[in-house]
Amino acid sequence: MKKPLLFLMVACCFVFALTGCTKDEILGTYNHAIQAAGDAQLTGNRSLEGKRKYGVDHYTGTYAADYEDFSGTECLFGGTSIDRDAGNEIEITCKLSITEGTAKVVFQSGTDEPQVLIESTGDYSDTIELPPAGNYIVVEGDGFTGSIELEIK
Repeated sequence: MKKPLLFLMVACCFVFALTGCTKDEILGTYNHAIQAAGDAQLTGNRSLEGKRKYGVDHYTGTYAADYEDFSGTECLFGGTSIDRDAGNEIEITCKLSITEGTAKVVFQSGTDEPQVLIESTGDYSDTIELPPAGNYIVVEGDGFTGSIELEIK
């Protein structure tokens, strides 16, 4: 029910916002509208197992959590945009500790196959180029007991 209402609101904004706008203004308005829609995919703070603090936008920040028998998915960072204001590169640093079960940190981009960043106890660090699509950093667990520390700049 939320998505149709959001779509209707965005469509109405376009109708009113596009009257008399330049091409750049139209693209800017469209980019901001899809960014707002993309934010809706993120797991809400109250539903998270740990504590998340956003950085300059929802693509960056820190997350730390201790999990106990966690099975599920948490969509931690990301969004949808054509051209991210802070640039299209992010630096990810992650420390994953698995005591029981399985866990992995995944990068999901558009319709591409999800890319597993780390799925065993250890450290991960890399820079990722964000394509113009929905891009999300996700934690998936199955009976996961352990911890995660994640920083994205």
